[in-house]
Amino acid sequence: MRKLLLLLAAFAMLAVTGAVSAATTTTVTITKAGYVPSTPKISQGDSVQFVNSDTVAHQIVFKTMTGITCTPNPLVLQPGQSGTCSFQTAGSTTFSDPNAKGNTFRGTVTVNGVADSLTLVTSLHSVVYGGHVTLSGMLSSHKVGETVDVIALGCGTNGPAKVATVLTTTNGAFTASVQPLLNTSYTVKVKNTTSAAMPVTVRPRLHLSKPAAHRFAPRVSASTTFAGKYTSFQRYTGSRWIYVRSALLRTNTTGVLPTVITTTSFTSAIHSGLRVRAVVGQAQVGNCYLPAISNAIRS
Repeated sequence: MRKLLLLLAAFAMLAVTGAVSAATTTTVTITKAGYVPSTPKISQGDSVQFVNSDTVAHQIVFKTMTGITCTPNPLVLQPGQSGTCSFQTAGSTTFSDPNAKGNTFRGTVTVNGVADSLTLVTSLHSVVYGGHVTLSGMLSSHKVGETVDVIALGCGTNGPAKVATVLTTTNGAFTASVQPLLNTSYTVKVKNTTSAAMPVTVRPRLHLSKPAAHRFAPRVSASTTFAGKYTSFQRYTGSRWIYVRSALLRTNTTGVLPTVITTTSFTSAIHSGLRVRAVVGQAQVGNCYLPAISNAIRS
């Protein structure tokens, strides 16, 4: 399923990139009186088709050929013939027929630059605290070596913060590994271009152990304390989990910063050999985490 999701995300990314770079063609007709229109305006990557509707041959010569590719080359058109030029560089350039007199056989092509766009997908939409997520995407200009800033907006934080910087590689693609500490929305930015936001949700890491007979010890790892919150102790009936008792989380210890570990221990007279687990529900974890669910062990 994960591979399927990644494939679908890749296809979506390519579809967006293709939509951004789709080119159009503008027609300029060569008449006895000159060019119609004489000042075409196009976007970077678009083409101009010159159609000779006159009764004599005409040649189109550009003042500069930078970023321009024409077919045929040189662009000499007999009556009824057409030729096409593509424009890859933003700016303006004049064109004329060196064999025709008068200003009507002079024109200007204005090429508007196309704003870059950024796609962004995530390898996972939800992780357990401590897990990593791979962000990937593509710059529509396909430029290599562009700086991509990864911006994170964590739940309850003061504002967005840059958490990583990577460079675009082949075809403008990039990847970055991030480790969200709580529910976080990610964007990527290249110069003045910013991607759409991608949210990643986080569950606190909850581990349940059995240090002695009828004694159980849940341990919660997160970037904040859960002291004073309750964990629900549950057993499995074969079809569903049912509540046994609750226990107050009490003690904080510091893990590798910024991790805070909250623990407690309690006893239960539950029969031995049953599948049990601990849960810290949504009301206890608050808005910045998903509910925490522990591993299942035998009572």
